[in-house]
Amino acid sequence: MSAIDLSTPSTRGGTYWLLADCWNIVRRGLTHYQRQPVNIAWQLGFPILSVLLYGYVFGSAMKVPGGGNYQDFLMPGMFAMTMAFGFINTATVVVYDSTKGVIDRFRSMPMASSAVVAGRGVTDLIVACAELAIMMLTALAMGWRPDGGLGFLGAFGLLLWLRFSLIWIGVWLGLIVPNPEAAGGLFAVAFPLTMISSIFVAPQLMPDWLGWVAVWNPISSTAAATRELFGAPVGGDTWVEQHALLMAGVWPVILTALFLPLAVRRFKKLSR
Repeated sequence: MSAIDLSTPSTRGGTYWLLADCWNIVRRGLTHYQRQPVNIAWQLGFPILSVLLYGYVFGSAMKVPGGGNYQDFLMPGMFAMTMAFGFINTATVVVYDSTKGVIDRFRSMPMASSAVVAGRGVTDLIVACAELAIMMLTALAMGWRPDGGLGFLGAFGLLLWLRFSLIWIGVWLGLIVPNPEAAGGLFAVAFPLTMISSIFVAPQLMPDWLGWVAVWNPISSTAAATRELFGAPVGGDTWVEQHALLMAGVWPVILTALFLPLAVRRFKKLSR
């Protein structure tokens, strides 16, 4: 019996152990949230404050091209902004583990390097689902009424697709920056990235050069695509705006193709 038990693990393929390692990383991340309720309260509470503040402060002052409802314009953009800001949380957690020796411990164990990176990504996607659900419930309480059905599910999926691609940027940066304080400074990068987009203002209302930058911002494509799926399209004249759904799917593919290999390669190069 003992011989059979000892030989059982070796009969399992590499895919099984990759998934098992990935799940252990996910379980570890979720356990940390459970044991540190202050962190999860802040991370999930920030979306509520964002929707309330931007919705009520800007709601009566901003105009939408064509005379549409600004709340219908704003909410999809707020969802996209929260998904974009998520890479800062990813980078902060990764650099914390790196500076505390957790990453070195993972590398010394017989586990796949890709499982450590993928486990972080799956954990962040689970948290992102909770963030989106809370934001949407808050928006509904404020009077936001999107179209339902497959369009709603498609918009939810596109937002998670954007978050998925930005996770790898966060992991890569988390393995590069020297400490958690430096990771917090990434907000200085994320803030202009989100402001120069179509989250709050339509690009056609900006100066020409700034509007061109905003149009080609990947966040703008996701925001415009989700507006269309939620039933509040605000079209533009450029090719990118006219094909927002296409670009909302393409941009994350490009970002993932660039930064996922960089994140895995950086992890493998860390010293033991």
